[in-house]
Amino acid sequence: MHGSLFGREPVVLAGVRETDVKVPVSEEEFAHSLEELAELAKACGMEPLDTVTQTLSHINTGLYVGAGKADEIRISAEMFGAERVIFNDTLSPSQIRNLQKLLKLPVMDRTALILEIFERRARTREARLQVELAKLRYLKPRLIGMWETQNRQGGASGSMSAKGEGETQLEIDRRTIDHRLSELTKELKGVSRERATQRKKRQGSGIPLVSLVGYTNAGKSTIMNAMLAQYSSDAVTEGEPDKRQVFEADMLFATLDTTVRRITMARGQEFLLSDTVGFIHKLPTSLVEAFKSTLEEVTQADLLVQVVDGSDPHCRKHIEVTKQIINEIGAGHIPMITVYNKADLCDPPAAHPVKGAIEQTVDGITNVNLYLCAKENSSIECLCRTIFDILHAKRTIRTFLIPYDRGSVVSFLMERSVVLQTEYTAEGTKITAECDTATAEQVEKILRQ
Repeated sequence: MHGSLFGREPVVLAGVRETDVKVPVSEEEFAHSLEELAELAKACGMEPLDTVTQTLSHINTGLYVGAGKADEIRISAEMFGAERVIFNDTLSPSQIRNLQKLLKLPVMDRTALILEIFERRARTREARLQVELAKLRYLKPRLIGMWETQNRQGGASGSMSAKGEGETQLEIDRRTIDHRLSELTKELKGVSRERATQRKKRQGSGIPLVSLVGYTNAGKSTIMNAMLAQYSSDAVTEGEPDKRQVFEADMLFATLDTTVRRITMARGQEFLLSDTVGFIHKLPTSLVEAFKSTLEEVTQADLLVQVVDGSDPHCRKHIEVTKQIINEIGAGHIPMITVYNKADLCDPPAAHPVKGAIEQTVDGITNVNLYLCAKENSSIECLCRTIFDILHAKRTIRTFLIPYDRGSVVSFLMERSVVLQTEYTAEGTKITAECDTATAEQVEKILRQ
């Protein structure tokens, strides 16, 4: 069994369930986390051949696992001919160094594995920049830690002789990484400005934005393509590929790039639909930070549609992870529809959409649960109708009298609403506009100041 398996790199997985923590992970959650780690490894072209686990009150600071368990991992890797060992948590630089020395194999943690997948899947310039930034932020402390320990030089304190080859290389690596991080940050700021300009144009059109969010491989791209096939103002030539469609595949992180499409229903009812990167448990903080400009699309949405694989036994956990990340990026205040896709595969089958959506209001925020099957036209029709009903309920027609010395308020209103009528009076500009209630209240608040 030594060597690659059907072109895949053979690996052994390892994980620790820590018990003496504020919120201990249950055995079921721990098992699911390891199953997910195996899927991540497969998505990265690897073949998991064995999984070694341990329950500890505290993570071992030196080896992550206990010394005896580390030997067990080494024996398993030798027996299965593994070329790498992947651990289920983020490892410290010293843990990686100690484990590689003991196992005599490359060691990768969950964060590095996710970063590797993102690097392979990145297609656009923006995605590649974001992934490289996250990877360098992850690599920097680990690279420095390795040089500091492996190439520590002798000599008197403060003397030039203390600066040996290893320390010089450390400084070179640090400067190289810092320089590249600075370049990437600058380039991504430029991309962020471009995105802001695009958002400004969309907001000026007055067309509401709906953002698809959810756990990776839950079916967001499938939902988007189904909506595009049923509702779109763009013509498609028969026999030619539909360029509106987005890439979809049964794999983790199939797409990283944000896509925005226009959905046009009957009687001119329309909205913009965006699809962005999926979430996952223990999504590296560096990735969330690096993908800030991409995730800003979510924070600017008028409505979120969380897509859930209703047939997945762990879907409740996936919902928790998604909501946690949404709150972290500052989008927790936006109304949400939770779509339980694949409702026909549930056991027992979940409620069919024709029975209606289940609506809840929590802290003034509208939340709707909807059960559907993306392959059924009736399901997509129900989803689009629910989306439009919520968006329409949020909009109002108001008339504002804006003094001539408050030109910035006029600009703000034009960006955020559909202006129906403009009249110039002695007191100022009188504007009648259709906008969401939040924008109307914000304008009224500014005018009162």
